[in-house]
Amino acid sequence: MAKVLLADPRSFATLPVSELAEHARVSKPTVVRFCRSVGYDGLADFKRKLAGSVNEGVPFVHRAVDDDDKAGDIVVKVTDNAVAALLRYRNDAASQSVERAIVALAQAGRQADQGRRIEFYGVGNSGIVAQDAQHKFFRLGVTATAVSDGHVQVMSATMLKPGDCAVIISNSGRSRDLLDVADIARRKGATVIAITASGSPLAREVQQSPQHIFLAADHPEDADRYSPMVSRLLHLLIIDILTTGVALRMGSAQLRPMLQEIKKNLRLRRYAADVAGAAEVEVGGSKDSTP
Repeated sequence: MAKVLLADPRSFATLPVSELAEHARVSKPTVVRFCRSVGYDGLADFKRKLAGSVNEGVPFVHRAVDDDDKAGDIVVKVTDNAVAALLRYRNDAASQSVERAIVALAQAGRQADQGRRIEFYGVGNSGIVAQDAQHKFFRLGVTATAVSDGHVQVMSATMLKPGDCAVIISNSGRSRDLLDVADIARRKGATVIAITASGSPLAREVQQSPQHIFLAADHPEDADRYSPMVSRLLHLLIIDILTTGVALRMGSAQLRPMLQEIKKNLRLRRYAADVAGAAEVEVGGSKDSTP
């Protein structure tokens, strides 16, 4: 099947399963099993992602900025790199793994009153993404914590239990601290969800057990030369996807009243200065239109 796919990806994305099976000299169920073996829900899911990849020219060549680039060149290159990376993720994302992560996080969120915990771990830029994840889950009423200090990460992971979720975010997947955290969380029976690069030590650590979940965030960015930018956007996107999925799982009937009340209270704080100013004018008498 792989040879047929590589020989003509465009045809693979459009041919019916019977013709694909005939070209590869295999049975129709084997075609479906091949698509599932590479992380997709089935032939339809695989063909949809493949069609997007072929039509949009993904994978793409990363356009590195040069020392003599003008502002306009920088705008185009940085924007193109970000957009292309997001489109590539959309086409390559394994929906099965995303679904498993959403289910695990939603279950832990619903059982917070039973002591279930969701911990987000990251260092450096990834630590900032972990804080963003905590903020988003906090707004859903889900108890979550972001931990970026290495020593506190070890202590936190040591206190995890079965049913808890440890979400580990890493661009390179090579941080010693985060690898230790993944190992500790795994031994404690928590569900480990790793958002990192394919083939990295962290990805291999998580893929050792079917209980744990690997969410690939791959990109051609040269992190050795420049501060990671595309990876951070991919990580934030994945967090947004997980947050949206968890919100839907938990049900709008439960979340909508709380979110509306949060917005109402924030709105009151946002306009507090204007309200105070209006009150002062009313106390002082009629409004004066002169400056």
